[in-house]
Amino acid sequence: MMENLFKLIITLCLMEKLHPGARWQFRFIAYSVLIFLSFFTAWFIVPVITVFFSFISGGLSSLAIVLSIFVYLILIVIIGEIYARMAYSRWHYEFTPTNLKLERGIIWKKYSNIPYERVQNVDISRGIVARILGFSTVNIQTAGFHMVSYGRGMKSEGHIPAVSIDNAEKIREFLMKKIGKKQGL
Repeated sequence: MMENLFKLIITLCLMEKLHPGARWQFRFIAYSVLIFLSFFTAWFIVPVITVFFSFISGGLSSLAIVLSIFVYLILIVIIGEIYARMAYSRWHYEFTPTNLKLERGIIWKKYSNIPYERVQNVDISRGIVARILGFSTVNIQTAGFHMVSYGRGMKSEGHIPAVSIDNAEKIREFLMKKIGKKQGL
């Protein structure tokens, strides 16, 4: 029994990266924020780009306006892609013998350390994108921490946004055994 639990811990310690489908989830987040922000910034940036193209071509033309809008859209795609790649590569989780360690963030890093004895419940959810791409979100609720709303939906302290479906089930099974052991079941 103890040997199987140790093997499961070793297996879980190796699973530090998110599912590759998390990149798409991060892209959708980035594009939705950038499209919202573009309603405010496009009124300034597109005319600046238009003036640049007008200066190069020698006069204001409809081609300069179309090119400036196209360049602006390309900038949105590039920024969204950079965000998705950086967010994916900077999100790590690790199961140690005593706690769950989370590390995330691009500019402002956030480190969480969740002792297993504080875990109260483990939920697995799969949104539309997650079902299409084959991953799950694991929410680990802890004692003394409430669900917090971040943009879309509620997130718990132990929020792992994208793990494979099999790994999500293994994580839940592992943590539920820890909870049962704590409660003497």
